[in-house]
Amino acid sequence: MTAIAALWLPILLSAVIVFIASSIIHMAPLWHRGELPAPADGDRLQDAMRPFNLQPGEYMLPRAKSMKDCNAPEFVEKLKRGPVLLLTVIPSGPMSMSRPLVQWFIFVVVVSVLTAYVAAATLPADAPYLAVFRVAGTTAFIAYAAGVWPQSIWYSRPWSTTLKHTLDGLIYGLLTGGAFGWLWHMG
Repeated sequence: MTAIAALWLPILLSAVIVFIASSIIHMAPLWHRGELPAPADGDRLQDAMRPFNLQPGEYMLPRAKSMKDCNAPEFVEKLKRGPVLLLTVIPSGPMSMSRPLVQWFIFVVVVSVLTAYVAAATLPADAPYLAVFRVAGTTAFIAYAAGVWPQSIWYSRPWSTTLKHTLDGLIYGLLTGGAFGWLWHMG
């Protein structure tokens, strides 16, 4: 068993490596390029929605008032008539990447800390590289990839998008496992 505090170097290094890799993956014209296409006649749709002054948050249309109302003929008709939407509204104004990037970095540090916790609780201090790689990489992969699947299961996110994010999670898991395996004996 290894003390988690002794793993500060692989925690920070894996977080930095994943942060850089994710930046490259999302800025390069790779597999995320076609995600979130604009709807047809997006300007007209945006103009039509503006008077509703939707505040940042998540919305569903149509939305039943209760489970009982889900089977009401008028609600079923609204579903048939469409469109049926899940809508995320973000604040209006210029987009800034600062806040999301800071939050993403905090998230990758948290994943690395949790990975260190699992590895420290399950592996001896003299564990070989491959054992550390396997435990740390699998733990990080689960943290990065498993949480995106419910978006397709419950919220109709395209499965192709979920599979792309799962591939990202696999890459991040492999990088995290490699950093932990490489630096394990330094802790």
